[in-house]
Amino acid sequence: MIFGMFRRSGNERVIERLHGDIVAAVRQPALYLEYGVDDTFEGRFELLALFATLVVRRLAQLPAPAPDLSQDLTDRIFSELDAAMRELGVGDLAVPKRIKKFAEAFLGRRKAYDAALSASSQAQLADAIARNVYGLDPAGSDVRAVRLARYAVAAEAALAEASLDTLLSGSAPFPKSDTIE
Repeated sequence: MIFGMFRRSGNERVIERLHGDIVAAVRQPALYLEYGVDDTFEGRFELLALFATLVVRRLAQLPAPAPDLSQDLTDRIFSELDAAMRELGVGDLAVPKRIKKFAEAFLGRRKAYDAALSASSQAQLADAIARNVYGLDPAGSDVRAVRLARYAVAAEAALAEASLDTLLSGSAPFPKSDTIE
């Protein structure tokens, strides 16, 4: 996956837009002000992992070239994380180690979120969110985690409506986070 950052994709515009849509979703102020996600590099990473999982899941359900887009999108996410860490002043020798840790965390979160979403278990998703986003022992009764799980389910439903052509020519349809109670 990390070596994929160095290959060029013919899907650059699509990947740039999808990545931009995910980042825009992550930057919704309500997620920090109302949902209680920490507005830190780590908090934003947690939302990035959740929202990227939703887009990658949708791409996995679609025909070619969706699988390539999925991998290119993941590569782009890590390329941008690398650049962000360097801008924050993380030393050149430390960046690869931190990227490796973020990649392991990202894959673990994707697996947990995918399992919960595949099982259609909002409680399981809320537990995974409580553990990863809020740093709590799995406690699906945490109102913040439950609300973020409801948002993720709503986002997955919106993405399920999007065809491959829509994702290639339009935008990833994330709902407004302040509309979910």
